[in-house]
Amino acid sequence: MKRLRILRRWFARKFGLARLMCLALLVIFAGIRLWDPPPVQELRLRTFDMFQLIDPRHKTVRPVTIVDIDDKSLARLGQWPWSRTRIADLIANLTNNGAVVIGFDVVFSEPDRLNPDLVANQMRYLDDATRARLRELPSNDQILSEAIKRSRVVLGETGQPAIGSEIDKTLPFTGVATVGEENAENFLFEFPGLLRNVPIIENVAAGRGLFTIRTERDGLIRRVPMIMRAQGHIMPSLSLEILRVVTGTPTLLVRTDKTGVRAVRLKGVEIPTDKNGQLWVHYARQDSSIYVSAVDVLDNTAPPSKIAGKLILIGTSAVGLNDLKTTPVSSNMPGVEIHAQVLESVLSGAVISQPNYALGVELLAALIIGILVIIFTPNLGPVRLVLAGATFAAILVGVSWFFYAQYRYLIDFTYPLLSTTAIYLTFIFASFVREQRQRVQIRGMFAQYMSPELVEQLAQAPEKLKLGGEEREMTIMFSDVRGFTSISESFKRDPQGLITLMNRFLTPLTNVIRANRGTIDKYMGDAIMAFWNAPLDDKAHEVNACEAAVGMLEKLDEVNKERQQEATDGGHVFIPLNVGIGLNTGIGVVGNMGSDQKFNYSVLGDSVNLASRLEGQTKEYGFPIIVGSRTALAVKDKFAILELDFIMVKGKSEPEVIYAIAGRDDVMHSGAFQRLRNITIEMLGCYRSRNWQGALDAIERGRRSEDADTLEKLFGLYEARIKDFKIDPPPEGWNGAYALLTK
Repeated sequence: MKRLRILRRWFARKFGLARLMCLALLVIFAGIRLWDPPPVQELRLRTFDMFQLIDPRHKTVRPVTIVDIDDKSLARLGQWPWSRTRIADLIANLTNNGAVVIGFDVVFSEPDRLNPDLVANQMRYLDDATRARLRELPSNDQILSEAIKRSRVVLGETGQPAIGSEIDKTLPFTGVATVGEENAENFLFEFPGLLRNVPIIENVAAGRGLFTIRTERDGLIRRVPMIMRAQGHIMPSLSLEILRVVTGTPTLLVRTDKTGVRAVRLKGVEIPTDKNGQLWVHYARQDSSIYVSAVDVLDNTAPPSKIAGKLILIGTSAVGLNDLKTTPVSSNMPGVEIHAQVLESVLSGAVISQPNYALGVELLAALIIGILVIIFTPNLGPVRLVLAGATFAAILVGVSWFFYAQYRYLIDFTYPLLSTTAIYLTFIFASFVREQRQRVQIRGMFAQYMSPELVEQLAQAPEKLKLGGEEREMTIMFSDVRGFTSISESFKRDPQGLITLMNRFLTPLTNVIRANRGTIDKYMGDAIMAFWNAPLDDKAHEVNACEAAVGMLEKLDEVNKERQQEATDGGHVFIPLNVGIGLNTGIGVVGNMGSDQKFNYSVLGDSVNLASRLEGQTKEYGFPIIVGSRTALAVKDKFAILELDFIMVKGKSEPEVIYAIAGRDDVMHSGAFQRLRNITIEMLGCYRSRNWQGALDAIERGRRSEDADTLEKLFGLYEARIKDFKIDPPPEGWNGAYALLTK
């Protein structure tokens, strides 16, 4: 169990917990798609409905005419069912007018109730002679049978939810053969029972097919079974049987593969189906022009053009006969027109299909897009995340629409879209949680080291904090209290007092740094390390750092005045606090550094080392603030800058010009500072040109000038160097650089 936790943590660190969750979601959604529960099916079907509503089938030919047993016919000829002799007349008129084939969307499952022999038995007041004469007349079913013989008629049959009676095995069935890896019977829809026509009619028909139409869960008819099982027999649909009769195909071929039925094949025609042998009906808008009233056919008043050369379907649109269906393009389409739509689609080559490999395509699309999202999304910002999500959604919808519009393939985009959306939402939620946690961490990490305004700015834009380290130009500060060892010794008997003193001067110095956009790196006893231009950009980082340094001296003066007054009032010795500050600008590597358990936001680099060395030299040169050349050049118009030396720092191959900051621009423009700077420039010029006496003369004049005590340590330092050089001159090619002997 412990190893499992360790492994999980390792994966979470290396791969990311959000990515692991999204991979799990990818697997879960794949399982849901394979399971294909009803809600998933309905969402997919609604998508396909939308495609058909946007772009239904456009009729280019009208090969089918519907002879409609409509309300007009019922009003003229009486209620349904009509006498079989009237049906025979209907067939005769259609055949005489050139109908190619006649299909019935009705079933004649019982003998005609108006057959003469039945009438003879039922009429009470007939005399025996009349009764005998009636029994001698041919039955209405026989008359219909004779009419069917003289035409090409496909009779309709229907599947039943239960077995009504045993099937007469002497009656003919259409031949069906399977071509492929699997037996078609394993995939077809099955009806326990089968309702057929009376034998005298059934035997003489050119074909027979099921007109049963299955509805989806939501009551819509999107697919029509082309081949079915009914009471143990494989049977074609009414529309497929009409096509078989028209094409003269003796046996229907059902093509299968391992996934199910692929297509039904006729002579010269292959009709694609789903795995259960259903055809996705490519609906056109409801078309009243293909209807002709049955009574008009019987009266021979129907337009000849609507009959000659047409495939005739006989059915009903009458509301009372309850054969109205709901389809993706119509809420009340007569069932007979659905068969007509099937025939039109096949004959015009405008069929739609959902290939058996569609599921594989959908799973593959979800997998590829999901993995791309998992790989790249965590690295995107919010705007790019939304744009990427919209792009992926547009690609999925566009590809699905392209296959429908171009090839009439139904490829579902809802499953990959749902899967990808779930992954996106997971990433967005994880990103939200991570950002909130990151903001809390950032506030905790930087609250003590930066101003509240900068901390909040960083918390709202954590991307500005590049964790793990980045190179950037920065200004680094080191400050240290001079003579702190002797001060601490005076608190041997009062260690708590020493801590109070440290807090007393570290707090205002820290506040000055933070107020000038600085970041506290660390406290090292009485020393402070800080830097500018990280983690937030600061274009004026050199100026802000120098302003902080001057402000720190001013704050320390205030603290010393307070302590001096307290010492006077308390009657004890006052030891002033003095600090040395080193500033340097250069490239540093900044970021979170440390171990997995504890780390600090810090900076490393040569520029940091030089800043530390400059702070150490403040006691040698006698100036509390010493800066490197890049810092000085950046602030020369805002602060009183005084060149001090040209030094060679251990570990660096190039010497560095160092400067002192004597004050702000008010000091820079004062006459006293200008005179001291000129004397210093003269001294350094003579010194670097080996004019030792000229340098000493400049030092002597400087000591006689106003505020000469400010430069006393600097003058003394150069006097000592010149004395040594007189005894041991520098080598040929000496450029005036002096190698530091102390840190």
